Amino acid sequence: MSKSFATRAFPRRQPGPRFQVYTLADLEKGTIPHLQAFSEERLLLMRAVAHVLPFRVNRYVVEELIDWERVPDDPLFQLTFPQPGMLAPEDLDVMTSLLRRDAPAAEIKAAVAAIRTRLNPHPAGQLHLNRPRAADGTPIDGLQHKYRETVLFFPSQGQTCHSYCTFCFRWAQFIGDKSLRMASREAAVMHDYLRRHPKVTDLLLTGGDPLVMKTRHLADYLEPLLGPDFEHVRTIRIGTKSLSFWPYRYLDEDADELLRLLEKLVAGGKHVALMAHYNHWRELETPAARRAIARVRSTGAVIRAQGPLIAHVNDDPETWARLWQTQVQLGIVPYYMFVERDTGARRYFEVPLVRCWQIYREAVQRVSGLGRTARGPSMSATPGKVEVQGVAEIGGEKVFVLRFLQGRNPDWVQRPFFARFDAEATWLDQLKPAFGDDKFFFEDELAAMLQADRRGGSS
Repeated sequence: MSKSFATRAFPRRQPGPRFQVYTLADLEKGTIPHLQAFSEERLLLMRAVAHVLPFRVNRYVVEELIDWERVPDDPLFQLTFPQPGMLAPEDLDVMTSLLRRDAPAAEIKAAVAAIRTRLNPHPAGQLHLNRPRAADGTPIDGLQHKYRETVLFFPSQGQTCHSYCTFCFRWAQFIGDKSLRMASREAAVMHDYLRRHPKVTDLLLTGGDPLVMKTRHLADYLEPLLGPDFEHVRTIRIGTKSLSFWPYRYLDEDADELLRLLEKLVAGGKHVALMAHYNHWRELETPAARRAIARVRSTGAVIRAQGPLIAHVNDDPETWARLWQTQVQLGIVPYYMFVERDTGARRYFEVPLVRCWQIYREAVQRVSGLGRTARGPSMSATPGKVEVQGVAEIGGEKVFVLRFLQGRNPDWVQRPFFARFDAEATWLDQLKPAFGDDKFFFEDELAAMLQADRRGGSS
């Protein structure tokens, strides 16, 4: 690393608290201090859920973000701690019965596995349909290539998070089942794939959270992209919740090395974007969070903010308006409002599409143009990212107006289409074509794509 980067002075670094996490084991042992006032029944329900869906929270979230005076209704508590409604009532009954009678571990494990299979662990075919192949035709672990310009890479060292979100659509990454996991530790495999695909302009490192990694590992993946073989890779994105759940990643040990890496990539001509996951404006309020944001921005990297609209956490326009206003104030670019995906605890967190659109519309009305860069509400579905643009009456029929923001076929992008209005629908596959049509315009082509993908995959 050149001397200019090694001697660069960033905004003040301030050591933080020791990183400490709580997991299911702590729920079982009763070692989380803030839960001491909870009833035995409430703790049993939390344990039952945490056996099925992964639970991990750190002390910063517990002590700095959650308002314990408002628990269990506090949105950050809902975001990080298991809630009884996350499981179907019959599944919750099964789990609580097993725990009450201290059932053998094998019996609990079998019940957990059966419940998980019903939770759609990999929505939109992400484990198989987007998996590319190496030059010799073998499938590549830890890569996804769904859209022409963008490749997703799952570094094996980044397949956990500082805390887990209760709604997480990648929960299957964290349950210890290797058959459900997307990960790769082979930087050379990623680099070879990018060399062979000159139309790829964007690389997205995702997980888990790549910023749980030490900087030296991150550099192994990213620094080679400054070479002449990768001039076509113009943008490096890093999907992360660390700015919210562990801002000390940018303030404490290894932080300066991380910032120098980001600055070096920017100076080398890459657009570097931290794709920050924010769900509530309180995640932006702590002094540590604001110092971390300032330090990242000092490197020339851009922070873009995205997150789903989820019941019990942010399903009102006031929360989103304040979130976007605060992001703009801090120099963060609002990027996406997503619809909660059809996986995991969706039954507890999903919001009807019409309500999602109403919340988005009312929130946008309350912010200036700088806050209106957030697109949505958007469903990351099998054919692509589909935005709900609104509700209209056309030819006497009430319809949803939809469009592709991204598609498996780039020609689908920005094409409007229409679905019959359904006040209860929460996902694309629950919608029917409007005006008496049998199929949406993309369905035949999509079916052919998926069949070809199953036969041989992308290369």
